[in-house]
This record gives sequence, C-alpha cells and structure tokens, in this order.
Amino acid sequence: PPTELQHLSLVLDIISDELVICIVNALPLIVELNLEDRTYKEPLMPHDLTNNGIQSLGSCRRLTALSIVRSRQNYPVCFKRINDLAMFLLSENCRGLESVTFGGFSTVTDAGFSAILHSCRNLKRFEIRNASLLSDLTFHSMAGAADTLVEMKMFSCNLITSEAVLQLASCTRLEVLDLCGCRSIADTCLSCLTFFNKLATLNLSGADVTDNCLAVLCGGHSPIARLRLRGCRRITDKGISLLLLGGGTISKTLASLDVGYMPGISDEAIYTIASSARAVTELCMRYCFFVTDASLKALALKRRPLDGTSPLKRLDVFHCPRLSAIELVGFLRKPSFLNLRWLGVGLTAAASRKDDFAQICKERAWLTLCFDGCEIGCHDGWQFHRPHGG
Repeated sequence: PPTELQHLSLVLDIISDELVICIVNALPLIVELNLEDRTYKEPLMPHDLTNNGIQSLGSCRRLTALSIVRSRQNYPVCFKRINDLAMFLLSENCRGLESVTFGGFSTVTDAGFSAILHSCRNLKRFEIRNASLLSDLTFHSMAGAADTLVEMKMFSCNLITSEAVLQLASCTRLEVLDLCGCRSIADTCLSCLTFFNKLATLNLSGADVTDNCLAVLCGGHSPIARLRLRGCRRITDKGISLLLLGGGTISKTLASLDVGYMPGISDEAIYTIASSARAVTELCMRYCFFVTDASLKALALKRRPLDGTSPLKRLDVFHCPRLSAIELVGFLRKPSFLNLRWLGVGLTAAASRKDDFAQICKERAWLTLCFDGCEIGCHDGWQFHRPHGG
C-alpha cells in the first residue's frame, strides 16, 4: 500500500523502469528521490531505464529534488534509452523541481536540458554529469530563466566552453560553480565572476586556464571559500602568488584549496599559501612532484594569530615523492599540526612507517590517516577500507 515516506535514496545495481514505476506507485507523496546505479555491464531491455520510467515521475506532484545517476565507477555506461522527450515530459509535469542531478544521460541534447532550466522556475540546483551532448546552447537566453539558481555543476561535459559561463552572468545568486573536467573552459570566462557576489565554491579542475585567471580571481569580490584547480597544467607558482598576494578578498576568505596534479606547483607556491592564505584549513597537493620537505616546514610553521597553532585540519600529500618519511613523522611528533584531523600519505616515503603513524594516532585520537589514495576525508571509497586512527 502507498506510504507517507517523502525522502528516498538508493544505490543499486541497475535502475530500471520497473523500479521507478514501483517507487512512484508506492510513494505518491515523495518529495526527494535519489537513485544511483553502479552496473558492471551494459543493461539489456527490459532491465533498463527509458522514457517510460522518467514519464512516470510526472505523477509525483510534490517532487522537489530528483537525482538519477548512472555511475561510471564500475563500467563506462550511460542511459542510452532516455532522450529529449523524457526531459520535455518531466519539465511539463514536475515544474516544482528545485534540485536536479542527471548523470550519464548521453542521448539527451541541449533541447532537453534547456527545457528543465526554463520550465522549473524555482530551480536552485542544476547538476549534469558525463553528458556528451550538453553544450553552450543549453545556456543561451538565460536572462529570466532559473534566476533562482544557487548551484550549477557540470562534470566532464566536454562541449561546454567559456561561452556557457558567460551566459550564466545573469544568475547573480550563484554560490557554487563547478566545472570539473570541462576542458574547454579558458581565461575568457573569468570576467563574469564580478557578477557573482555570493560565489563561495569554484571548481576549475582540468580547465584550460592560466596564471592570468588567478589574477582575475584576486581582483574580484566573490567570497570564495573553496577553490579547486586540480589538473590545471598551465597554472604555476606565479599564478598562486597573483591569487593570494594581490590584496584581494579571496586571500581572506579561502578555506579550502586543491592544487593537485599540477606540474607547475613547487615549494614556492606552498610558501605563498602558508604565509598569505591565513584562513586555509584544507589543502590538497597530491601528485605535486616538485614539493619537498621545505613545504611541510612552511605549513608546520603556519600559525593562527589567536592561539599560535596551525590552522590546517586536512592535508593531502598523496604521491608527493620528494617528501621524506623522517620529516613528516618528525613534524607530527612535535607540537606541529595540532589541529590536523585527516592526513593522506599514500604512495609517499612515509607510507612505509605505519608503526610510527600508529603511535602518533594513539597520541592524537582525533587524527585519521589514509594510505589508500582517497579524497580528503575518505568520502570516496569509505565502504571499502578503514583508515588508520580516528
């Protein structure tokens, strides 16, 4: 019989029409629905999600948050039996949607995605992952459409360019802009950041931006607290200096910074971060091959003016081969990094010193060590291993 359950989140082997229709019939009062599948092979009919399954969601009149994701964690698959028609029907029947996340919708085009943006007038969160047909055209004529947007996320959408970001200039309430894996994003789009006075999170991972981009960020007034530059291969130590030494707002608001997988980053950049980014509590510098023990020393000496302790709470040095075990273990044994809660040390020389780390964790019960290459905090893959300590 139907129940009054309003929120449902499931991780499955396969999302199918049968499953979605069953949920719709059993939960007519559903407000939030999150479905993710992790299949090991290409689903066959009738065991797959099609337009029929999406259409059935139209009867959920109270639905405000919808997430349907086909993860590529186990196998590179997509929803190949969903097209623009499904999006048209969804946008017509579920106009009250405030949050949508679609992952792996490889046959939906700009017309389908645009229908959601223009029909759901209360839309606050719009997230698209691995959509090979999503392009700048989706965001044309954004003025008046979805002007309530607070979060915009586009993961690995290879047709998205700087033009799409420029079209978002009318979304003045934007707090989160995530362009991870959109490799055609370049410096030219950064000029529109002056319109985002509330922007707190910016992810440019893998973008084709340069040091000039960081100079623009420094000159803006956005209160950016989280900045991800991972894999931006054209950014160097100079860019970090332009970002943090120009007297801009970001040097005071930045709390989380990711400079991983960046060959242009060395000790000089870490010195700048340690000395000028006083609010940074989370730093990722994994795969930074030119970072040495001197960077660790700079971070260890970084002090908060109020209590004289290091502000760092999370630090990721995974696969930084020039960091020595003696120095890292030594700094942790000294009264350094006293506020550190999580440390990623996999594929470093220190990874062989697990006995030393075990003793450190006994002394610092609040510290979690990860040797497995997880992202900061072990949010990814936590179900597959148990980090040391914590």
